[in-house]
Amino acid sequence: MEIYLVRHTTPLIEKGICYGQTDLNITDTFDKEVSMILDKIKLDKEVHIFSSPLKRCVLLAQKFDKNITIDKRLMELDFGDWEMKEWNDIPEKEMTPWMKDFVNIKVPNGESYTDLSKRVLDFFDEIKSLNQKQTIIVSHGGPIRSLLAHLTHTELKDSFDIKIIYGQVSKIIINETVQVQTSL
Repeated sequence: MEIYLVRHTTPLIEKGICYGQTDLNITDTFDKEVSMILDKIKLDKEVHIFSSPLKRCVLLAQKFDKNITIDKRLMELDFGDWEMKEWNDIPEKEMTPWMKDFVNIKVPNGESYTDLSKRVLDFFDEIKSLNQKQTIIVSHGGPIRSLLAHLTHTELKDSFDIKIIYGQVSKIIINETVQVQTSL
């Protein structure tokens, strides 16, 4: 069983803005980034494609095949009250506790990294049970990072050591063991 984790291409947003579940558009580098991604994956005839419902993922997923399955569990972290605010404008009294324990502390009116991880692992357990020959999952940095942390036995608090750039493809092979290639 081959599972490819693909992070969406570069989103159209200024640097320094907090975003997670905001439905952002893509940049004009989209086609070039897609070409590099497609070169990394040899598609099987019976590939199954899953995507976050956010546009930056769906548009990429549809480049593999028009027949995709949308799953909200693949969405990025819900940053609640912080969505679309400049990081520097988030009140220190809210930011400090979260920065000290981003794994367990929920963003005001949002979710914690543990919440994200639970929904992603629930999704992954379902995918594994389908036992498809090839699956492509188009998602975001947070969900991919949390899944890779789980598979590599990395604690969530240390998972940001796993670098996930825009357009990155990671491959998971599941047979008697689990093999992870974090960057193709």
